[in-house]
Amino acid sequence: MPKVKTNSGAKKRFALTGTGKIKRKHAYHSHILTKKTKKQKRNLCHAGLVDKANLAAVKELLCLR
Repeated sequence: MPKVKTNSGAKKRFALTGTGKIKRKHAYHSHILTKKTKKQKRNLCHAGLVDKANLAAVKELLCLR
């Protein structure tokens, strides 16, 4: 049986924490920043965690099962 390949896009977008959770970045922080408030941009720059509703799908893309 062949090895399962990790999704190339997913491995660039997600990272594992030390406790095994999956870190992600926020969307909407790359362009058209002039109309967004300072508060909105500041809150978008912090990393978040993948929600449990999407956890199984992301784990499958990263071959973590």
